[in-house]
Amino acid sequence: MGMVCGSFLLPCAFALNPALDLSQYAHTAWKIRDGFSKGAINSIAQTPDGYLWLGTELGLLRFDGVRNLPWQPPQNQRLPSNFITRLLAARDGTLWIGTVSGLATWKSGTVTRYPEFDGLAIHALLEDAEGSIWAGAVGFPKGKLCEVRGKTVQCHPEIGGLGRGVTGLHEDRQGNLWVGLETGAWRWKPGPPRFYAIPGELDGIRGMADEVDGGLLISMSGGPSQLGHILSREYRVRTLIL
Repeated sequence: MGMVCGSFLLPCAFALNPALDLSQYAHTAWKIRDGFSKGAINSIAQTPDGYLWLGTELGLLRFDGVRNLPWQPPQNQRLPSNFITRLLAARDGTLWIGTVSGLATWKSGTVTRYPEFDGLAIHALLEDAEGSIWAGAVGFPKGKLCEVRGKTVQCHPEIGGLGRGVTGLHEDRQGNLWVGLETGAWRWKPGPPRFYAIPGELDGIRGMADEVDGGLLISMSGGPSQLGHILSREYRVRTLIL
């Protein structure tokens, strides 16, 4: 295993030896049918203490590499729901837990709930470069987009075209925050927000990622759309139809 280092004062990371075949590395597979989990795993996050947290439709699991155990909050504390939709391990060690009925955090033995999201399904969580947590929720008749910074929660009812809610969040290399909806995508910040519509009836943007050449990769279900052509006037965008 080799070592890859960045610039001065940046940490180094170990890299796989390219001379070895993948089959030469040891690995272990844990399967649902073998009793690893009772429900489908919707999200995975790793906190700084090394634990893997698995969000399932039947609750939250904590995996230490050997044992996978159901996690229960302390007495008189509870999550909004045991149906976990999204997990995010923030840089300060906080575990953000999105459920079908709201948002909560787990840190230092305490569950904190956010009433702004009560009754809404959390479909997207992101920590931006400034340390803010962005949460996107889906609900009826409308979803919600909120920024959590410290103890302050700022929601954005002014976001037009939200529809049933936020289906994806992404911060690209240039610092642009993208908000994926069923009907298109917002380039939310920096600068004045701008909305890019998806023509036709689609299920919305499922995910976003930076491409190697600096472009934006968008995944969605359904048929082809004009989103890539619209965005490509300002950004190099490629759509991936699932």
